[in-house]
Amino acid sequence: MSLPPPWRRVASQRAGSGGGPAAPRALPEEVAVALVYDGTTQAVMMATPADLEDFAIGFSLTEGIVTRAAGIGELELVGHAAGIEARMWLDAGRAQALADRRRAMTGPVGCGLCGIDSLEQALRPIPPLPPGGPRLTAAEIAEAMAALARQQKLHDATRAVHAAGFWQPGRGLVALREDVGRHNALDKLAGALARAGIDGGTGAVLLTSRVSVEMVQKTAAIGARLLIAVSAPTAHAVRLADGAGITLAAHARGATCDLYTHPDRINMEAATDVA
Repeated sequence: MSLPPPWRRVASQRAGSGGGPAAPRALPEEVAVALVYDGTTQAVMMATPADLEDFAIGFSLTEGIVTRAAGIGELELVGHAAGIEARMWLDAGRAQALADRRRAMTGPVGCGLCGIDSLEQALRPIPPLPPGGPRLTAAEIAEAMAALARQQKLHDATRAVHAAGFWQPGRGLVALREDVGRHNALDKLAGALARAGIDGGTGAVLLTSRVSVEMVQKTAAIGARLLIAVSAPTAHAVRLADGAGITLAAHARGATCDLYTHPDRINMEAATDVA
């Protein structure tokens, strides 16, 4: 069975003054995607059916199922009437590690921790990332976020999805992924970077969403020391980023942003707005 498109045009009726049939709108699809390892379902997530190979690999990396993309020996996408299976086969060592920590996890779009079976798992500490990493100016942050906004094709069509991007000094925006779920978008980005052989420590993760605990955890798994978001962080996300050695910048709009942790990586000199 073929996979569904990432969006469809859907008709509606307009209420209020001048009511009647409205022009069909482009709406993002969301389908159940089962992440299946060695024949056993590990997680089922509602996701946009695009870049699903990146999603499967990125989820496997950010959830610690594998430590590198090569730990997945084979990956196959299989469409069903009820959704899509991302079938993966692990090398022997990772298969045993997964069997030791097997858990069922079913997560809707709005939740990134559904199925975690203990408080310790949900709030697991992050080993501090090595010091160093790129340093950015306020002008570069403005340039990065403007590039992120320009390249969100699915968002431009639907106005209903999140994006996660990766920006490298001197190269610009080297990867961008979109999804109805903000966690899914970041997992897709993680998979895209791993498949392209891009070191997460060489640039900054960019988000169109708020920054919650799991977004910091996934950024740390990518190895990025800079996390820049359009929206706000939670207080716990700030504490987690601080302990992990991640520079967290939020409310990044135009020439300004708020620095919450490790501000030494950012030179907040005056920046000119980038269209």
